[in-house]
Amino acid sequence: MSKTNKTFIEKLLNDDSFINWAKETNTNDIAFWSAWINKHPEHIDAVYTAKAMLLGVVFNEKKLDKTKINMELTTVLNRINTGQKQSNSHSKQYKLSAHIKYAAVALITLFISIFSIATIYNSKTITHQTSFGEIIDLKLPDGTSVVLNGNSSIKYNKDQPRTVFLEGEAYFKVKPMPSTQAKFWVNTQDLTVEVFGTQFNVNTRQDKTSVLLDEGSIHLLLKNGDSKIMNPGEIASYSKEEQKVSHKKITKKTSYASWKEGTYIFNNITLDDVMQHIENTYGMSYEFVDKSLKTKLVSGGIPNENLDICLLAIQKSTEVKILTKEDKLYIYKLEIN
Repeated sequence: MSKTNKTFIEKLLNDDSFINWAKETNTNDIAFWSAWINKHPEHIDAVYTAKAMLLGVVFNEKKLDKTKINMELTTVLNRINTGQKQSNSHSKQYKLSAHIKYAAVALITLFISIFSIATIYNSKTITHQTSFGEIIDLKLPDGTSVVLNGNSSIKYNKDQPRTVFLEGEAYFKVKPMPSTQAKFWVNTQDLTVEVFGTQFNVNTRQDKTSVLLDEGSIHLLLKNGDSKIMNPGEIASYSKEEQKVSHKKITKKTSYASWKEGTYIFNNITLDDVMQHIENTYGMSYEFVDKSLKTKLVSGGIPNENLDICLLAIQKSTEVKILTKEDKLYIYKLEIN
């Protein structure tokens, strides 16, 4: 993302009118910004990135309707009273009714307590999520920077912002805390990344978690109980389901894929794997019309902030033709006359 684009997004985030449009709280602002977007299509990516950032914090707060609770309690007690009248023993039915009433009240009170605890917990959970094709830059409360790729999400408790849960793909620049030596954890379905302060990419797609380290060192805690120490320039992956571990130093011959701030970095990756990355990020399925193209190797950087530019870069670097038909990508061999 360019510096100019970031500055523009920052201006949008501090514009009350824009905030009203994003949150749909003011009709005049909604009308103004809808018209503005139509007149300035070149800013559409920045506008919707800013909107996603504003709406990225989700508080799952729910309140119980007291009227509904009273109605439910009345219904339960009425049923109890009806059953009470049908009993032969007045003494027994009174005692039974009293016990049931107390049990009903206790049950509903317990329900309210549990629901309240859940509400308090959920209200502390902060979620940032991107849709297909969206990329957002985040600044966590501790100062850590996270760039979230398309079709991804990150969650954390606002009281513990240095413990996050990732689904999808993200690039982290973890801010160190020298005074407290506070660690930072990235949790996925396969492993936990434990760091003090460093830069790395994490990808949880394709039934495994891959980690590529750019700076510093990190500690991987695998779900099978094993652990790995990673150094700069290394890539590691682990699948909890398949129990497969891979940990190696990156060389010119190493096959790997990484992502950093809007750019895919491929090295000796098959075109089929490249298209799988595109499908994960943009939600576009694909088909090789010429099956032999699947194993064609790709190396180099591919920008992925815009699908059209991304596909154009792939075509230029691989000498293939990619056509879109009914939201599906078809890959052809490029005919050279």
